Amino acid sequence: MKRLLVAAAFLGVMNASVMAIDLPAEIAKRGSIKVALVPNYPPMEFRDPATNALSGFDIDLGEAIGRKLGVKIEWTETSFAEFMPSISTGRVDAILSGFTDYASRHEVASFVDYLRSGPQFFVQQSRKAEFKDAASLCGKKVGASRRTMFPAQIAAWSEKNCGSSPIQFVVGTDGSADARTQLRQGRIDAAAQGNETLPYIMDLEPGTYATVGEPIAQQFTGIALPVKEKALQQAMLEAVDALIADGTYRTLLAKWKLTDNALEKATINAGQ
Repeated sequence: MKRLLVAAAFLGVMNASVMAIDLPAEIAKRGSIKVALVPNYPPMEFRDPATNALSGFDIDLGEAIGRKLGVKIEWTETSFAEFMPSISTGRVDAILSGFTDYASRHEVASFVDYLRSGPQFFVQQSRKAEFKDAASLCGKKVGASRRTMFPAQIAAWSEKNCGSSPIQFVVGTDGSADARTQLRQGRIDAAAQGNETLPYIMDLEPGTYATVGEPIAQQFTGIALPVKEKALQQAMLEAVDALIADGTYRTLLAKWKLTDNALEKATINAGQ
């Protein structure tokens, strides 16, 4: 009898890890979800330099979602420019790659939001004393990836906060790594990137950078899914909420130093 009870308890635990969530018939039959990513945005997704294996918060989260739904995650590398076409043509089922939920993207994709973030100014550590707060950047040169909304958000922040001494020039760089290179070379005075990435970068390059002020805007990172795939959207929402409820989400946030970016519940299309 004791052996039967132990076996029953074990099966109950195993069954609890796979949720009874309805997936689209094609995905359920295939047994996998095709997920696009660009692994160049640590700590969200990147290739481990030692093993070349995919690594990062999004990778861990995606695999955890797959376990909750009882399917495999098929990671598909692509380019940032191909994200939305991949969704609209059905080449992939989802994008999980540090992708920001903007209202301008909602015609093509719906987003299950799982992280809060925002553009954060930072400078070279050696110049930290010059920049006590964000207002100190008025009249200076600031760079940020042109593939994001950060240049426009910086310009809007400057117009609101800098008066007659606006940020001199907002440089649209070829990604966040390029912005950091230009910062180290002294070609810009400050850079901006998502605050979810900075603790990891600052750990990799200790003593190199210092943050300035608080994030200048709030935005959401989400799993992008085809607009018409309501069942898949609901399945992803329920899976993320289940990971929040069972503590997996918090554990992964702590692992990747993202605790300050946590959401209490997943949302759909909360981005502006």
